[in-house]
Amino acid sequence: MSLEVEFHEDMLEIYKKAKKEAKYNAIRFLQMVVELGGLETANKLINAENVSEGYTALWERGMLNLTVEALIYENEKYHSLFSKEQYEKCIKRLKEYGYPIQG
Repeated sequence: MSLEVEFHEDMLEIYKKAKKEAKYNAIRFLQMVVELGGLETANKLINAENVSEGYTALWERGMLNLTVEALIYENEKYHSLFSKEQYEKCIKRLKEYGYPIQG
C-alpha cells in the first residue's frame, strides 16, 4: 500500500473515530475525503485561512487528536507528504488550541 493510500485510509479512520468517540458526525469532511482523496482534503484544510468547523467541534470536545493536523503531526511517516510550511502550520494551529506539542 502506498503512503498516500495509507494516509487516505487514516483520514477515513479519524472520521469514524470522531463519530464514535466524540459523537461528531463530520459529514462534510467525509464527503471531501471521498470526492478529493485524503491527501487533497488535508491540503485544503491545512492551507485554509481559518480552522474548519470540524476542527472547532473537535476542540470543543477535547478531541484535537482526531484532527487532520494531529494525524500529520503524530505520524512521522506522513511528514514527507507535506511541505515544511504545511507541517509548521499544523503545529502552530495545534499549539494555539492547546494540543501538547513536544519540543
